[in-house]
Amino acid sequence: MYIRRTPRAARSGRPISSPRQSGALSRTLRAGGVLLAATALLVSACSSGSSTTAATADAVLAALPSSTPSTLAPYYGQKLTWRTCGVPGFECATMKAPLDYAKPASGDVRLAVSRKKATGPGKSLGSLLVNPGGPGGSAVGYLQAYAGIGYPAEVRARYDMVAVDPRGVARSEPVECLTGREMDTYTQTDSTPDDEQETDQLVDAYKQFAEGCGQRSAGLLRHVSTVEAARDMDVLRAVLGDKKLTYVGASYGTFLGATYAGLFPDRVGRLVLDGAMDPSLSARKLTEGQTAGFETAFQSFAKDCVGQSDCPLGGAGTSADQVGKNLKAFFQQLDAAPIPAGDADGRELGEALATTGVIAAMYDEAAWPQLREALTSAMKEKDGAGLLSLSDGYYERDADGRYANLMYANAAVNCLDLPAAFSRPDQVEEALPSFEKASPVFGEGLAWASLNCAYWPVKPTGEPHRIEAKGAAPILVVGTTRDPATPYPWAQGLASQLSSATLLTYVGDGHTAYGRGSDCIDSTINRYLLQGTPSTKGKRCS
Repeated sequence: MYIRRTPRAARSGRPISSPRQSGALSRTLRAGGVLLAATALLVSACSSGSSTTAATADAVLAALPSSTPSTLAPYYGQKLTWRTCGVPGFECATMKAPLDYAKPASGDVRLAVSRKKATGPGKSLGSLLVNPGGPGGSAVGYLQAYAGIGYPAEVRARYDMVAVDPRGVARSEPVECLTGREMDTYTQTDSTPDDEQETDQLVDAYKQFAEGCGQRSAGLLRHVSTVEAARDMDVLRAVLGDKKLTYVGASYGTFLGATYAGLFPDRVGRLVLDGAMDPSLSARKLTEGQTAGFETAFQSFAKDCVGQSDCPLGGAGTSADQVGKNLKAFFQQLDAAPIPAGDADGRELGEALATTGVIAAMYDEAAWPQLREALTSAMKEKDGAGLLSLSDGYYERDADGRYANLMYANAAVNCLDLPAAFSRPDQVEEALPSFEKASPVFGEGLAWASLNCAYWPVKPTGEPHRIEAKGAAPILVVGTTRDPATPYPWAQGLASQLSSATLLTYVGDGHTAYGRGSDCIDSTINRYLLQGTPSTKGKRCS
């Protein structure tokens, strides 16, 4: 499905997906987050890679022993060599972690770390680790482009701002799968097949993507699970000299942070989990929840759109349902006859890329004006450049036709963390009515997107499970009521599982809440980070 990522909101300057549609909004979304995409692979809701992963959703992620095994001592005792890295005020280093925690002697992975030292005044509170989501979003990129300069000054004064790209992501031995040209073909594949031939073409695209990952990243694919990434964070915590982990994770980053809490409850400091995922859900349930989430977001967009003078989907008084029908009809027109997009590489705007562009804009209401403009150009002027730009931003495709590693890492983690939602095309076809009921506009594409992991070259190591983290310090879970990528019920689910969690609710639109313009949300989170004071139970902000 779509990637869960933190949008880079235009206002402040700041979940699941598959490689088929996912990425970062270029102009309207914040650097470093993670999105979802119409035919992308759903962000996973749990992960494994060790015997600590529970077998069923009724089981609980078990904590690791509190003592560090002697075989891991060299990793926990390593010293980082910090250097300048081309971004003023930031330092970079490389950290080693075992490729396989069960067999530390079998080799290492090298992880990219960056930090910006606390600016003062005030007593240092140690390190604040940040992760924007994905899986596949670059935490280092997010730190350097936003968190390290855009987080509240009082937070940056007291904390060293730190990020590590998870294994397989961006600067940390990235998973590679396709060439730029191959990825172009992949992203344009019809994601809502009308007949057996088109179904076969979609399946072939998924197989070719998976085979490319298996060929180019064979040694790494078995060791990019969320559990392993969480264990890497504990190594970093120790190397930085912190007794406990303080962390802000958004979107998929909430699952990563919750997994850390489940594995190391006694090492939990102040954890903010914003745009939360529910680890007890299967891939099928996650996809269905996300489908409903995008429909909720689209309904909000539709109601806003018809009140604007430049809405191409209907005028004042047009119902949100009719707006959806109008958009769906436009997608069907593109399916039959793609339109020019002014692309130097000759790409046209078809249904798949257009759907990705629309979905990308659902992450943040600040993108809605850009979406209206892009839809107007495409629908009335037969110019698909605007929607193609939104889609390219989501996929992290640059002007030279190169793709970032986001989509590849996203698939690698997702397909390892959870068994596929569907294993055969006929299972998707049987599920289509329920998905289309959940979202008449996006349901069909999201259902087919869930087939991607069925052809993955590595078997999944994770299963759905609960995370309780008994004994952990207070944890702050944040949910947005009309979040498209990580629906609000997921935040409720995670908060109900974590034994020490408090749920903070943002009543509003968009993906995640911190730094999106709500003084109530921001002041509550800042107070927790600076003083350790959790939110009042049941607190709601707008």
